[in-house]
Amino acid sequence: MSHPPAAGLTVAGVTPLSSVDYPGGVLAAVVFLRGCPWRCPYCQNAALRDAGVRDPDERSWGHVLEWLRTRSGLLDAVVFSGGEPLLWPGLLEAMREARGLGFRVGLHTSGMAPAALERVLPLVDWAGLDLKAPRAAYARITGQGGSADAAWESLGLLRRSPAALELRTTWHPGVLSEDELLALARELSPLKSGEWVIQAFQPTGCEDEALSASGRAHMPAELLERMRSILPGFRVGVRE
Repeated sequence: MSHPPAAGLTVAGVTPLSSVDYPGGVLAAVVFLRGCPWRCPYCQNAALRDAGVRDPDERSWGHVLEWLRTRSGLLDAVVFSGGEPLLWPGLLEAMREARGLGFRVGLHTSGMAPAALERVLPLVDWAGLDLKAPRAAYARITGQGGSADAAWESLGLLRRSPAALELRTTWHPGVLSEDELLALARELSPLKSGEWVIQAFQPTGCEDEALSASGRAHMPAELLERMRSILPGFRVGVRE
């Protein structure tokens, strides 16, 4: 079976060295791909939403791949992020080429494209899945009907795969109430165990002027403890 070539994949930007985008202090390059139809108000990469925009800093995947060849032995992993990387048909081949250079492969995804996720999962060593909200609030957060079904289908795929998984939820009390965050914790409780990180909202990169003006969010300690009590088998943490 043939797959779309990675040559047509356009890279919107690269972080050449990160120790926080792949867990365990793994040194990684982060490859950002453009395009996302969801409109989450707190998005830190809002500038990458429009797949049709072209930027002078953009480069071809072939250019990035040649650079990665020079990083062999210096970096441990390549993380594909966005935007939403699963929207690119050439992602599978790009992951295959990165693994061919000896790198582990990480994926940041919203889970909006479970069929595409299922295709690339055999090449993914670790994934960070952005769970936006409890099911009832999903469409309000993303601006897209059916987004909850897609995200939870992707969660099921990831849970059944050997890839390591981190669930993460960006939280601002003006976007997702404390009760809704607790509702999401209850929806996760049947999973029994896992890792869930609450990412406190940061205004950098956010295009929502009202949210940006509100500044960084901070997770109340009491709320965090209530979430942990609902999910005793989970590691529930905060990233601020």
